[in-house]
Amino acid sequence: MSIFPRISLRPEVTEYLKNVFLNKEVLAAVGQQEAESRFHKLLICLSHPPSYTCVRASTHLASLEEIRHKLGEELKKQMCSSSAEEFSPQILPHPQIPDVLLLPVHGPRPVKQLSSEVVVGAQCGSAVLRGAHVFAPGILASPKYMKAGDVVSVFSDLEGRCTRGATSFQGNKVFVGNGVAEMDRSSIFCTDEPPKGIGVRMVEPLYQSPSFDGVLPNLAFLQNLPSVVVGHVLGPRPGERILDMCAAPGGKTCHIAAVMGDQGEVVALDRIRNKIDRIRQNAQMLHLRSIKAYCFNSIQAVSSEAAHETEGPPFPPESFDRVLLDAPCSGLGQRPNMASTWSLKEIRSYQPLQRKLFHAAVHLLKKGGVLVYSTCTVTLAENEEQVAWALDTFPCLTLQPQEPHIGAEGMLGAGLSPEQLRLLQRFSPELIWDQTETTAPLPCRADRDTIGFFIAKFLKN
Repeated sequence: MSIFPRISLRPEVTEYLKNVFLNKEVLAAVGQQEAESRFHKLLICLSHPPSYTCVRASTHLASLEEIRHKLGEELKKQMCSSSAEEFSPQILPHPQIPDVLLLPVHGPRPVKQLSSEVVVGAQCGSAVLRGAHVFAPGILASPKYMKAGDVVSVFSDLEGRCTRGATSFQGNKVFVGNGVAEMDRSSIFCTDEPPKGIGVRMVEPLYQSPSFDGVLPNLAFLQNLPSVVVGHVLGPRPGERILDMCAAPGGKTCHIAAVMGDQGEVVALDRIRNKIDRIRQNAQMLHLRSIKAYCFNSIQAVSSEAAHETEGPPFPPESFDRVLLDAPCSGLGQRPNMASTWSLKEIRSYQPLQRKLFHAAVHLLKKGGVLVYSTCTVTLAENEEQVAWALDTFPCLTLQPQEPHIGAEGMLGAGLSPEQLRLLQRFSPELIWDQTETTAPLPCRADRDTIGFFIAKFLKN
């Protein structure tokens, strides 16, 4: 059900995406009307949350059924201690992915807007639609005399135009639910130190989903379903040496280590120091000792002259059995995403960066090794065109089947053959946007009602 306006993009970005989804190959295959319909659905579905919450269970620490039971007990406690409208969370195992639990999201719900309004940033608003409370740093505007305990309506600023500290905002905004203020206005805007903690506790969210703040942090990890699929497609085995090239915040890194039973070595690289600290904290929390995280630019993690590995990067050629390149990208597949300020120049800047990373990945991968390339965007240039370029640039690479393969095949438009497209995995929520009925079994919805995502798997011959 569509209740929000379509994602707000710069006009040149909208035109660019339209040309992608109405390219000659697509038009020849499905026709003008169907292609235009898919593009319209894409812009609408991106601004709405998926119909479920995906939890990756730490099955290296406990069985899936044990984690499912503990999660149910924790969520029951949450409901008992909350003044929110009570609902019984359903927790279902995914039928194909052995470490995934699915929880349906209830919404949109009939929630009455109040006269007292709090405005939050778009990123904060998106988090609220996925079950989060409003944390104080995300608040941009509040009533002049707001006190802790006041009941307020929460709105998301779509275009980033609300001035921090404002007492009202008449710009482009959308309602995401009602909550209770946990802080006075002065505690949010009139302090020398940045505010911390929950600013508004959601009691009537438009989309009802449990909050996972502090819930089984070492057993239940919130992660989008396609991001979990990536770890299984990579297929790490005990005793192997794995490289995660752009690893922060470490969700996929930790999943890789867990899948291989924490036996072997997982090298995680990221060029931002505090993100490396986050990876190490996650690894410690999940009791994973096989992870080694380094603050390093993966493009520079190649040294043809290195005779041996030093304490950290650079690494000698062909150092790794498997490489995950979850590449930096424009992120135009994220949901819910009501607004993006990306310029067309910024979006186009990712393709050359991804290709530099690809060169490093192939250089570091052993012969007979597996390379998985993934993004959370919907453009051809960052996905299928990169695959076509890689196959042409690196004759040693061949596409491989993916397991599990629960998404759609690759998108037409990059000149790839039907056989090659079938080996790719593109999660395309726009293909089923008007068919996602809440009466359908949750696992059927979960495989299709995802973020926009792309996966390619290569073998180095």
